[in-house]
Amino acid sequence: MTDLADRHWRLISDEPRDGATQMALEEIAARTALEEDVRTVRVYDWEPSTLSLGYHQESETVDWEFCEREGIDVTRRQTGGGGIYHDSDADISYTIVAPASEVPGDLMDCYALFCEPILEAFSRMGVDADFAGAEHESIHQPSCYLRDIHPAHDVVAPAGARAKKISGNAQYRRRDVVIQHGSLSFDLEPERHVGVFAGEVDPETFTDRVTSIRSEAGIDRETAVETLAAALGEWCDAEEGSWSAGELEAARDLAARKFGAEGWVRNREVLEAGD
Repeated sequence: MTDLADRHWRLISDEPRDGATQMALEEIAARTALEEDVRTVRVYDWEPSTLSLGYHQESETVDWEFCEREGIDVTRRQTGGGGIYHDSDADISYTIVAPASEVPGDLMDCYALFCEPILEAFSRMGVDADFAGAEHESIHQPSCYLRDIHPAHDVVAPAGARAKKISGNAQYRRRDVVIQHGSLSFDLEPERHVGVFAGEVDPETFTDRVTSIRSEAGIDRETAVETLAAALGEWCDAEEGSWSAGELEAARDLAARKFGAEGWVRNREVLEAGD
């Protein structure tokens, strides 16, 4: 438990949702943190499977025909970095949302704080994971999991020099709120992970660089999800919670005019409310 625990936190074990709505809910949670004094930690899934592009990523790096053929949605995150293929089964994601005034102003210190429950969850799962001990050069720039590995926010397993990436984490600030989200690799879908991107990349390149909870610990997905949720909840002493009807309505609106809109996904264009 951290010093953040004396504030009002809720833990949302979310239902599967499309990528645009999942991204919209993070911004709605930021509004809730400021206006209602309620901070959020949550665990969530993607349905259908979704490719989330990094904020600055060019749309030309995507194999749009592959995504359409395989029924894979595409959205764009507020955070930078490469694209992440979030499989509806092989990916487990989380979000932490808190006012910026309550967390370290230094980015590295904030990463260290917010990743505490993630590393604790891996430990409880039986995965020997830690921040990367050194940087690794990029193999395929469009893919988050094949880009350069950064010790500040990339988690690898087993811990050590020859480790493989198992989790990527990123932060951004929105309306004086810090939002951190991350992807934990529960299982591997190498053909889809490389197939969503334009260009030829061998699936073996992915498996040489990335590992998974299933590979490292052999536990089932339900156990992994429950373990992550418990670690997040205990970290900030959160109460079990859910989205309000107003939050869900606002998220649907934001998803429609931003995160699910072709202009945003392709070119980072945003329609203002009422347009």
